[in-house]
Amino acid sequence: MDQQLLFTELKYILESLLMAAPKPLSVAELRDVLGKAADEEGATEAARAFRKLDPKRIQAALEELSQDYATAARSYRVACVAGAWQFVTLPEFAPWVRAFLGVKNRPARLSLPALETLAVIAYRQPVTRAEMEQIRGVAVDGVITTLKERGLIDEAGRAEVVGRPMQYGTTPAFLEYFGLASLDGLPAADELRRIPVVRPEAVVTADPAQLPLPNTVEEKAAEVPATTGPVEQAVTPAAVSEPASAPPADAEPGQ
Repeated sequence: MDQQLLFTELKYILESLLMAAPKPLSVAELRDVLGKAADEEGATEAARAFRKLDPKRIQAALEELSQDYATAARSYRVACVAGAWQFVTLPEFAPWVRAFLGVKNRPARLSLPALETLAVIAYRQPVTRAEMEQIRGVAVDGVITTLKERGLIDEAGRAEVVGRPMQYGTTPAFLEYFGLASLDGLPAADELRRIPVVRPEAVVTADPAQLPLPNTVEEKAAEVPATTGPVEQAVTPAAVSEPASAPPADAEPGQ
């Protein structure tokens, strides 16, 4: 069969699969379906032609199919969201679709602090809470809790620094929320990526024998600054435990 005809046939097959699918489908899932159809008993020559098809060909067919719908100016499109392909209606038709589906309460919108923190995580992930606070200049504990409850961020392991703080990254729900195929679809934000953050030093040892001991009473007394006159007298343990005595008769002022 002619390659162009095969490519056109592939677009129609993918279109029918997306139309019938109860959920978005990734390129890998679509490729598996094509392979299963080719291995079925009594499969046609056309079906066998798509066995072990190069994923790049499937991706190209999906992109052209998406362009076809955009050119046709229909009320729906074929779009890739969070790495999976699906049919989606355009935003301007949301009121009627929402009324038909019975959706009455829209999800609460993210606050400005939540959006700012989410942007820091998206562009700097994996990132710790302390690093977020360095960039934003405010505490983010409550915002992190909100974003986790919404499923937009999740824990992404611990940083290899002192204290092993938790790091955070975005989730597939984040891509769905903003209609992105992948993180590569984020708008350019080089300035945000260039903001320096100070990270704690990496853990060198955890041996208690190598940790500095706390100062003794004598060491703390030695750290008290020297006096500069009769008014600025240093208080030492001896001065606290023993009554003050009169200075010797031959002592000079200031001693």
